[in-house]
Amino acid sequence: MSAADLDRQQPSGGGAISAPRVRSAAAVGSSGSSWSYRGCREARAAGATPLHRGQPGYGVHMDGDGDGIACEDYRGR
Repeated sequence: MSAADLDRQQPSGGGAISAPRVRSAAAVGSSGSSWSYRGCREARAAGATPLHRGQPGYGVHMDGDGDGIACEDYRGR
């Protein structure tokens, strides 16, 4: 069921409270999806990390080593 379908099911009253707007991530060129998080900080805050190539939210700008896994845990060498 889409959000529009849900909206149509709501009673039309004068004092209805609208749902809060959800902030979407900035559209950035990525592989396999039309949007990605602005950076790893935003993806981590959303609980979406690590992101793999092809997953929603993945962006090549977050995959520093180019291995197809963005925002992976850093392990010092």
